[in-house]
Amino acid sequence: MMVNLLSLKNMTYSEAINAESIAANLLKIKAIRLSPTAPFTWASGLKSPIYCDNRITLSYPDVRNRICNAFVELVRRLYPDVELVAGVATGAIAHGMLVADRLNLPFVYVRSSPKSHGLANRIEGEYRREQKVVVIEDLISTGQSSIAAVEALKEAGCNVLGLLAIFSYQLEQADENFTSAGVELTTLTNYSELIGVAVSTGVVNASQLQLLMSWHENPESWGNITL
Repeated sequence: MMVNLLSLKNMTYSEAINAESIAANLLKIKAIRLSPTAPFTWASGLKSPIYCDNRITLSYPDVRNRICNAFVELVRRLYPDVELVAGVATGAIAHGMLVADRLNLPFVYVRSSPKSHGLANRIEGEYRREQKVVVIEDLISTGQSSIAAVEALKEAGCNVLGLLAIFSYQLEQADENFTSAGVELTTLTNYSELIGVAVSTGVVNASQLQLLMSWHENPESWGNITL
């Protein structure tokens, strides 16, 4: 299930978790790029007018700190009894570590598959059964890799409270996957916020906006129709 920041109970919508501001920063430093007429090709082969690489935020201290502050505030408000922070490898290891350090909590990270040598760990770091965990992720597309990380923690005996991510494409498949898995997802910003910022700042024009919206409605076949 996805959580709308604006609807969180008993939460003052602070500057630290201003979704529009975070989206604007991601666009400014080109952690997110929009190219409706010259689409990117994702690793899956999918053609897309948007590409996100949140590792770029690590090179910008102001943006990096804003993201960390937002995560920390959400963890404190949503999951005050958290005992462990877990990052999803590889994109969210650094962000997860920053959050854990700020909260003075232990940290682990979850690989996409067990290491092929040594101890063959899937989870790197120390944890204990029943430990209350918040998972940090950088990006949500379909959510499958994020949910796999959550499942690995659960199989190890951890109590996963929820997952926080920097950005979500807000794809319908992701919503269905998180709901089906019973995993609570909260993101700092998302596709809707990003497109709103892109339009208001003149990054995209009306025809480009139409391409961006049509991709979001049907990302699997968009490239075949558009190209």
